[in-house]
Amino acid sequence: MTTYLLLIILAALVFDYINGFHDAANSIATVVSTRVLSPRFAVAWAAFFNFAAFLVYPTHVSSAIAKGVDMSAVTHNVIFATLLGAIVWNLLTWWWGLPSSSSHALMGAFAGAALSNVPSISILDAGTFGKTLVFIVVAPVLGAVLGFSIMKLVRALLHRLRPGQVDRIFRRGQLVSAALYSLGHGGNDAQKTMGIITLLLISSGVQAGSGHPEPQLWVVLICHLAMALGTLSGGWRIVKTMGMKITKLRPVGGFAAESSGAITLAMATWLGVPVSTTHTITGSIVGVGTAERRLSAVRWGVAGRIVWAWVFTIPAAALASALCYFLVRAVSGQP
Repeated sequence: MTTYLLLIILAALVFDYINGFHDAANSIATVVSTRVLSPRFAVAWAAFFNFAAFLVYPTHVSSAIAKGVDMSAVTHNVIFATLLGAIVWNLLTWWWGLPSSSSHALMGAFAGAALSNVPSISILDAGTFGKTLVFIVVAPVLGAVLGFSIMKLVRALLHRLRPGQVDRIFRRGQLVSAALYSLGHGGNDAQKTMGIITLLLISSGVQAGSGHPEPQLWVVLICHLAMALGTLSGGWRIVKTMGMKITKLRPVGGFAAESSGAITLAMATWLGVPVSTTHTITGSIVGVGTAERRLSAVRWGVAGRIVWAWVFTIPAAALASALCYFLVRAVSGQP
């Protein structure tokens, strides 16, 4: 492998690491805000299941990412600029404490860099990008509906128990639901970086290409490891927004939110859709908050800021990667 190729793989792992600590809030916010686990144990719990996800989920999302852009438009500079643009947007939103989507940052950056190289919309795979755009709406709505439904079902089944008894049951239950959600998070998010590295290896001639490019085992392992290490670093600014500012949760609410998020992520990952874990858990928390109390229990001002971050993520990351592409091309002298 060339030095430049290794540098780009390193950049991909940096993005994956940042994705881990940026999105750590998605996995641990509810279990921390309900005080079921301390932040230190929560990130360790989430990181373990982020890594273990490769044993559970097939690499459908990775394959979808790898064929997201026509190979004629893919160069080392395009992939490097994609990663730089996504990293810049992730760091900015982390600093602002906004739970934006690392997935959409990567997809937006990929489109922006590729279109800067070949300015034709035809180079983008309509299926991959179309499903991603559709799930911007589907993921939070499905998470909200499932969260609301699970919460209502639990209350109907356990309405005779005292609140203290319910809390004791779901303090244990949240350990399971948090683990399942972290499996879904690792299974969907780590695969996006796998897809980028796989595409890089194919474009470099290191790996044979095919209609459904599969990542090599070493790529799978290092991507899951990088994400797990990032999760261990935590993203405390976003934890506060996700777990405490949207609505107040009890252990039963945390269980319902994590369970609905885990179901949504599992479905998307098996379908090969690069869905936003941020959108998913946010919708789940809103659904649970509405069911547990009422619509007024949700702090819609905070939720509105989050939605605006979702709206701007793809175009902002695309613009950042386009600027990075022209800078990288100027330095390298190659497209």
